[in-house]
Amino acid sequence: MKLLTVIGNRPQFVKAAAVSKRLRERHEEAIVHTGQHYDDEMSRVFFDELGVPAPDRELHAGGGSNTEQTARILGLLEAEIAAARPDMVLVYGDTNTTLAGALAAAQAGVPVGHVEAGMRSFDRAMPEELNRVLTDHASDVLLCSTTAAMDNLEAERAVGEKYLVGDVMADVSLAFAPIAEQRSDVLDRLGLASGEYYAATAHRAGNVDDPARLERLVELFEAVPEKLVLPLHPRTAARLEEANLRRRLDDAPNVVLTAPLGYLDFTKLAAHAGAVLTDSGGVQKEAFLLGVPCVTLRDSTEWVETVDAGWNVLVDLDRDAALAALQQPPPAGERPELYGGGHAAERVCDVLDAYTARG
Repeated sequence: MKLLTVIGNRPQFVKAAAVSKRLRERHEEAIVHTGQHYDDEMSRVFFDELGVPAPDRELHAGGGSNTEQTARILGLLEAEIAAARPDMVLVYGDTNTTLAGALAAAQAGVPVGHVEAGMRSFDRAMPEELNRVLTDHASDVLLCSTTAAMDNLEAERAVGEKYLVGDVMADVSLAFAPIAEQRSDVLDRLGLASGEYYAATAHRAGNVDDPARLERLVELFEAVPEKLVLPLHPRTAARLEEANLRRRLDDAPNVVLTAPLGYLDFTKLAAHAGAVLTDSGGVQKEAFLLGVPCVTLRDSTEWVETVDAGWNVLVDLDRDAALAALQQPPPAGERPELYGGGHAAERVCDVLDAYTARG
C-alpha cells in the first residue's frame, strides 16, 4: 500500500517516530511536513533525536489564525495528494494539520486513517476538540488509544472502522525514557537537582490567546513556591510579549524560562520533576507514563484515565487549586497499564496490513 503521512507539530513527530519506521518495512510511505511548527526546536530536533524519517515534502505553512492556517494547509495538500496518488492518507491527533489532511484526502476520494481517534474533552470551545471530531467523521480507519475513545466513537455513530490499538506516543515514551536518562544533560545545564523543581508547559489557545487568562496563568506560575522550569513555546512567548507580561516571568524569583527543548531533554526534565504543570494533552500522558504527578491547567481533558487513576488533577487556572494539587503525594501502588504496553505501533501496522489485504 502507498501511504501519505501528514504531520506538522511536536506530538505528531513523536507519534510518527513509533509508526513510520515499522510502516516502511511493509508499505511505501511518504511524509509531508506542513510546517505548522516552524521553530527548529519544535520541529527539526525531533526528526534528529527520534529517528523519524526525513519528510519528503515541507509545506512551510506555519503562522496565522487557526482558520488561515487550516485553509492554507488544505490548499497545499490538495496538490500533494494529487501528485502522490496514495492509497491512504494517515493523520495524527487533533491539530490544524490533522483536520486539513483528513479533509483534503476525503475530498480527493482517498481513504483516511486517523491515529488517536475518538479522544474527547467535550469542550467544543477548544480548537483541538473541533479538529478531532471532524477528522473522525471524515476518516475510514479509526485507530483508538483507549476503550473510552472507542466508546466515544460508538456514541457518535462514526462510520469508519474502529480499532483499539493503544497509544503510539506511549511506545516512544517507554522506549526513549532510558535513552533520555543517559544522553540528556539538561539538569546539569540548568543547575537542577532531581525532585527539587517543577516542570511546566503552556501553549493552548484558550490559555494564552486571551490576555485575561494569560495573566491568570502568569499569576499561577508566579505563586509556585518551588523552582518552576518553563520551556517557552513560540506561541506563548509571542503572546506574553504582546500582553506585556514577559517581564513578570523574567523577574519571578522561582521561574526559570528556557527555549523550547528537544524530546530527550524534555523527557528527562519531566522525569525528574516533583510534578508537571501543563495544558498539553500529550504532556499529561507523558507525565503519567513517567510516573510523575500532573496538574492540568484546563478544566477538561481527553486523557480521563490519568485523572481516574489519581495521577492527574484538573485545576484550570485556579491558583489555589494548583498549589494544593502540588502538595498532594502521588498515588500509592503500581500505575495501571492504560496505553497498550509499548505495542501500539505494531497494532497500527497490523490493521493497515489487513486493510490492504481486504482492499
